[in-house]
Amino acid sequence: MEVKKQKKGFARLMEFAMMKKALISISLILSGLSAVLGFSPHVFIYLILRDIMSSLDGGVLVASKLITYGWLGFAGAASCTIVYFFALMASHLAAFGTLYKLKINFASHLAKVPLGFHVLMGSGKLRKVIDDDIEKIEGFIAHQLPDMIAAFTSVIVMIGLLFVMDWRFGLCIFAGIIVVVVKMMTLQGANAMSSMREYQDAIDDMSNASVEYIRGMAVVKAFKQTANSFGRLNASIQKYKDMVINYTLSWEGGYSALIAMAGNIFIFFLPVAIIIGMVSGITPIFVSNVLFYLIFSQSIAPTIMKVLYANGVTMQITGSVERMDNVLQEPELPICKDPEKITSYDIKFENVSFSYDKTGDVNALSDVSFNAMPGTTTALVGPSGGGKSSTAHLIPRFFDVCDGSVKIGEVDIRNIDSADLMNKIGFVFQDVFLFSQSIMENIRMGNPGASDADIIEAAKCAQCHEFIMALPDKYNTIVGATGIHFSAGERQRIVIARAIIKDCPIVVLDEATSFADPENEYLIQKAFESLMREKTVIMIAHRLSSVKDADQILVLREGRVVQSGRHDEMLNQAGVYADMWKIYSGVSKWKINKAEEEDLKYV
Repeated sequence: MEVKKQKKGFARLMEFAMMKKALISISLILSGLSAVLGFSPHVFIYLILRDIMSSLDGGVLVASKLITYGWLGFAGAASCTIVYFFALMASHLAAFGTLYKLKINFASHLAKVPLGFHVLMGSGKLRKVIDDDIEKIEGFIAHQLPDMIAAFTSVIVMIGLLFVMDWRFGLCIFAGIIVVVVKMMTLQGANAMSSMREYQDAIDDMSNASVEYIRGMAVVKAFKQTANSFGRLNASIQKYKDMVINYTLSWEGGYSALIAMAGNIFIFFLPVAIIIGMVSGITPIFVSNVLFYLIFSQSIAPTIMKVLYANGVTMQITGSVERMDNVLQEPELPICKDPEKITSYDIKFENVSFSYDKTGDVNALSDVSFNAMPGTTTALVGPSGGGKSSTAHLIPRFFDVCDGSVKIGEVDIRNIDSADLMNKIGFVFQDVFLFSQSIMENIRMGNPGASDADIIEAAKCAQCHEFIMALPDKYNTIVGATGIHFSAGERQRIVIARAIIKDCPIVVLDEATSFADPENEYLIQKAFESLMREKTVIMIAHRLSSVKDADQILVLREGRVVQSGRHDEMLNQAGVYADMWKIYSGVSKWKINKAEEEDLKYV
């Protein structure tokens, strides 16, 4: 089966525009009509000049006729404005409908791609695409597309009028237009598109660096840094500055020449007019034609500039379309047409290998195998970058494995309905996210049908009931409200309450107690013991004291399981875990002696 090739550039933009074909067709027709009407005053100006010049040669000047021409010219200009208003109304209706459709399709696609794509892509880049790049498409359909049609229609009408009054003068001015167009094409040659991409990339890089700089302001101030000393931001600003200056200077001579030629295009016919007048004689019609072309030539430069502007804007927007299409081309998570039902909740990794790199050159996991039984806790420990989080992310199918399989109850997770899989797994991640809603609603997201009493009980088990009750509005307190601030540990415990209320048979805890003090860590662990009994628990931890009672501990290093067993068993073995415990125990006993304490007073 032949795969339909993805359109690019202007063709892709028109594909979006034609999502509302009827409205866009009306808008384009009205835009072209308004461009035609826009030249009607020039026609009546010519007729007025012709009658005035004829009267000087013995003809009769009828004042009422001149007044009629004047009113008709005014009516044409007014009609141009009114018709263009309705053209923009139609284009805006089409643009708003298209924007809605594009954002819905984009959001739907994001819901279908592997969740790991969101982790790797980052929320900042996705936000820019959906908020900035797609909005530019809306702006193109609402404004630039009607302007573009009006501009090109104006060129056609303009060229037609050039040859209607006096083809000799028209031919001279047309030759001048050809020279201007050739100059314009030279300026917007093959390098223009690449320069525009460099310009947009420079803006994106500077925007991302600025966001990072602002988010890290506390660190910047603590270490007395400035924007100049913040390497990435400084480099991105310098790159943008150099790029824009070089690009602007490259246009300096050419653009000035283009403006000069377009604005003084009458010089292409004026010498010819003088010669023709000397040879053929100066008649009233000849004078009226010369005056008309002198006036008409002043409308040529704005028309050409509109075409130049429309072309430049289109180049900018095509870059936005490419970024959106790059996300839309991300493969969706394959869906099993005949999903199997889960009958038990043991987790089995069978010779699993996985790579974030699509080429598969560097594996995050290699040949990982283990079983996690219901009612047990499996802890994943090991040095940073060893593959703990990667292992946990494969269980809810944030990514698909490259080799091997991950099974739940002897069913490959690729053969389980996605919604069913997510309903069976509860998460508590180290990176905490709370919505700008009440605490009650934030916890209820784990189970929309939970009662207030159930939510309060879950909060008590997560050790967050007491600090919630101390808030002014208690459980109705809005997260992020003025004057309301939660510590990292408090936010973590609210998220733990959300996981508890979901009451899933499988629970994944990624550093769930990392922000808890020793007392709360103990209480949370006790809460997990009672509320997660008979559940399959996967726990990632750096703090080894929190995994001592785990039924199974897996030590991962460089993407491989290098040791497994219970805490006591592995302490008695020479291996990675015993070395880690020795270091951990030694660090926990560190203390400052009296001499060091006295010295610290003067630091």
